[in-house]
Amino acid sequence: MGSIHEECGVFGIFEQQPADVAASAYFGLYALQHRGQESAGIAVCDRGVIAHHRDDGLVSEVFTQEELHALGKGQMAVGHVRYSTTGGKSRNNIQPLVIRHIKGNLALVHNGNLTNAAALRRSFELDGAIFHGTSDTEAIAYEIVRHRLQSASTEEAVERAMPCLCGAYSCILMTAQKLIAFRDPNGFRPLCIGQTHDGAYVIASESCALDSVGAAFLRDVEPGEIVVVSSEGLRSIRTHCKTAPQNICIFEYIYFARPDSVIGGVSVHHARVTAGKLLAQHSPVDADIVIGVPDSGLDAAIGYAQESGIPYGIGFIKNKYIGRSFIQPEQSQRENAVRIKLNVIRETVAGKRVVMIDDSIVRGTTSAKIISLLRDAGAAEVHVRISSPPFLHGCYFGTDIDSEEHLIANHYHSPEEIARHIGADSLAYLPIEALGALIGQEDGFCKGCFTGEYPVDVSGAGKKNKFDEKL
Repeated sequence: MGSIHEECGVFGIFEQQPADVAASAYFGLYALQHRGQESAGIAVCDRGVIAHHRDDGLVSEVFTQEELHALGKGQMAVGHVRYSTTGGKSRNNIQPLVIRHIKGNLALVHNGNLTNAAALRRSFELDGAIFHGTSDTEAIAYEIVRHRLQSASTEEAVERAMPCLCGAYSCILMTAQKLIAFRDPNGFRPLCIGQTHDGAYVIASESCALDSVGAAFLRDVEPGEIVVVSSEGLRSIRTHCKTAPQNICIFEYIYFARPDSVIGGVSVHHARVTAGKLLAQHSPVDADIVIGVPDSGLDAAIGYAQESGIPYGIGFIKNKYIGRSFIQPEQSQRENAVRIKLNVIRETVAGKRVVMIDDSIVRGTTSAKIISLLRDAGAAEVHVRISSPPFLHGCYFGTDIDSEEHLIANHYHSPEEIARHIGADSLAYLPIEALGALIGQEDGFCKGCFTGEYPVDVSGAGKKNKFDEKL
């Protein structure tokens, strides 16, 4: 699909009695690993004392049994997996962000991207604040701490801070006694609540993380809602909830989320199968086999096969064991890198007219290499079908979509031209008008990366690594 990345996943758990919450967070982050493979971290609160461990790499690389044991037992834990959006790959940007301030300790995890992070950061710096990293998560923490000094509680501070935060944020905040989750009023990024059989509350980016710790799904955190979990149970603050439809990122359904998750009452698997069926209706082709590019292209490929009547086949095997230890090859070995990550099952495609389903095309370089692999394996024809519209614009809400000048759809006038460039026999995208059918509603989702029309003002957002450029 290209150089697009999953961004971040957050997880939090609150137990009524001290328990092995670090292990629960570990399992939750494992389930959310698809949302970020750059770094991982867990913070545990034991009677107000916060211990944490974080590092570069996959969850399995960052946490050994000894490191989990060193975190100890506690009543609460928060965890994070990351791919950088605002802020580069500095170790100082790894979350959870743990802060000790005059009124106590807190640990913060964040999924999303603020559009006014630069303005917030400048305001704090002019007041003498010192930033240790370059992510917008620090600005969120500072804004909350600033209001905490004049507030009776942390949740009140969050309530007062939220109008100062613009853009996308699904956050979990851990204090000495409470777990506080809050989501921006547009609901760009998902966040949900579950409960285990013994009464522990769990909050996570996706419902698949609830499943990993045996928690039953209760509901989503509403856009604009603040959820407070304490020894007294769960309560909600809805001051910033609005009556207008939410604007969840439609790409959560197309690519980000795991297919076994349910977001906003919609099965991600069902949404992707629907995308494939719609592709078959809008862009049919005579072919012998339908295959999907792992992982998010697989469900759409099933839908395309069901609707078209063309048999579905497994065309690729994906290597799932590539972590930070994978050495990036020299330029002359780039194609070998693709072969290590993805290999074709020759028996499936040899001598056949192939429909290859993928979720998107960014620059086109990866698509061209994958198509070349299919040709080398003997595919007679390769017809590419994409389960999203073409990317024409950047994202300011936590999706690592390349800048507009690098997007292939901005360099060629038609799908036919792009098909020739990537070596396909034909290419078709999901029509923009079909997006609503994926989730059963015609509005209430953000599609700015396809249309350039965003739910909020993005004029002050700037570039992804805007803070790193000052270093």
